[in-house]
Amino acid sequence: MLSRIFLFKVNISVNLDINMKEIVFYRMESGRCPVEEFLDSLTDKQAQKVVWVMQLVEEMEIVPAQYFKKLTGTDELWEMRVQFATDIFRLLGFFDGSNVIVLNHAFQKKSKKAPRQEISISETRKREYLNRRFKN
Repeated sequence: MLSRIFLFKVNISVNLDINMKEIVFYRMESGRCPVEEFLDSLTDKQAQKVVWVMQLVEEMEIVPAQYFKKLTGTDELWEMRVQFATDIFRLLGFFDGSNVIVLNHAFQKKSKKAPRQEISISETRKREYLNRRFKN
């Protein structure tokens, strides 16, 4: 469901400002998209909130850290932060160039700090993405 909502949103948003950011989802070599799968598991209201935060990140020149911040002690990973009622979601990714954000991992946060295992998954996927990109 969210995939359809997000794709519709992407199709109607016109990049009029060259400073705008573009969010893309990482795909595994098999074609699976872990972030899309995670987002499809959310309720409609949760998904709407995630899409709203994605739109903020894409459109705002300076995004408040409440929604998007660099994760210290990582391989240049960034964290999209979404809170809906008592649920906290994190979408991890990295910049590919200056304006493209590749989201490659998402999870529901249950502790204060982002679990190291979740960060490790994102770092591994980043390396895989860059290796495939530079091979082509």
